[in-house]
Amino acid sequence: MAGTALGYGGAVLPRPHLSVFRAATRGGVGGRDDVKDRRRVLRQARTWADLSIIGIQFPVAIAIGFFWGRWLDRILGTWPYLTAVFSLFGIIAGFINLFRITAKAARDEQELTAEDEQSSETSDDRLGNDERG
Repeated sequence: MAGTALGYGGAVLPRPHLSVFRAATRGGVGGRDDVKDRRRVLRQARTWADLSIIGIQFPVAIAIGFFWGRWLDRILGTWPYLTAVFSLFGIIAGFINLFRITAKAARDEQELTAEDEQSSETSDDRLGNDERG
């Protein structure tokens, strides 16, 4: 049943990541492949943690810009101009961070895919299954 979908409350969810998780957390051999699997799972977890920050980081950047501008408007008596300008700066900062985080996640995903391809090629070579004939 590994690799099949599992239903939760009527919803069918794919589980391709569970095989990697099981390989990384199973006890026993403790060889080089297990260490690679654990590192892979940890890198995926770090990527997901970075991506989960986007939901809170974007409104926080806007709020910081808004309140900074509002504070300056009160001090300088320039209401609503600095509030608008710094709110715009907060929106721009939020988008910049959004693009940085998603670009980093895309690079990490490409590196993981490249590592998977390399490891599958080396495992094929170890088993004598290469196509050079």
